[in-house]
Amino acid sequence: MANIRIDRNGVAAGKLRGGAHHIQSRSRIKHLGRRPRLRFEWTETISDDQWETYRDAIHALRAAGLEVMLGGGFAMASYTGRWRNTKDIDFYILEKHREQAVAALAQAGFQDYFETLPYDRKWIYRSTRGGVIVDIIWAMANQRAQVDERWFDGAPEISIRGERLKVVPMEEFVWCKLYILQRDHCDWTDVMNVLFAAGSKMDWDYLLWRLGEDWALLKSLLTLYGWVCPRQAARLPESLRKRLKLDKPVAPRRRKYNRIRLLDSRDWFAALLTHNQPLAV
Repeated sequence: MANIRIDRNGVAAGKLRGGAHHIQSRSRIKHLGRRPRLRFEWTETISDDQWETYRDAIHALRAAGLEVMLGGGFAMASYTGRWRNTKDIDFYILEKHREQAVAALAQAGFQDYFETLPYDRKWIYRSTRGGVIVDIIWAMANQRAQVDERWFDGAPEISIRGERLKVVPMEEFVWCKLYILQRDHCDWTDVMNVLFAAGSKMDWDYLLWRLGEDWALLKSLLTLYGWVCPRQAARLPESLRKRLKLDKPVAPRRRKYNRIRLLDSRDWFAALLTHNQPLAV
């Protein structure tokens, strides 16, 4: 990012390489006013056995005085209404609380998953009990960023079976997933589902601020989204389209030409699914 200045109101303004402009308030007042409507209908599809384990983890972390946010499949379902049962739950915390979280889960009977399957401990603590995994996350896997107070400031809340929980903000959710583009795992499908369900509530200024000089990742994702789902992509703000120099989405010439199925024949995108049908991928 270059030529960024802070005005007397705490607003950062400047120009990103490639012509993408960026304006964002440090106070995040605008962001807090654009929260999407969270979806609750999927919560009853969680099995009682799984929920008992999740609830015990929630209570253990609360008893330790820790503030947590739901991420992963729970955050995804909160924004899209689509549940994908991965038999795990992700809790995001501040890095300074990691040892307290580990101790709290251990006291509740959770064991480190490392002995079963080694993992990178620089950003996550993975615990397990009864075949259910509980992840404690404090940073991106690529170490691009750590969870900070702004995540908690902008976190909406959802009620799941009587438990009131914060959810990772949509912008941070997308920010993290834009970097996950691996041979055996890609989270761009999750981002497209979030855009399809709640893209109109995205705070694009804030997301661009988070991305900084990595804004080309967002441009690439939105280009793909425009190819997969041109009608929805056409609703993106014109100001965003100009900033990122996005081409106007073009629908396929053949009416029944399904670009979604060209990428994966499984049920990965909500546009082709019936109401409340879960995601297969």
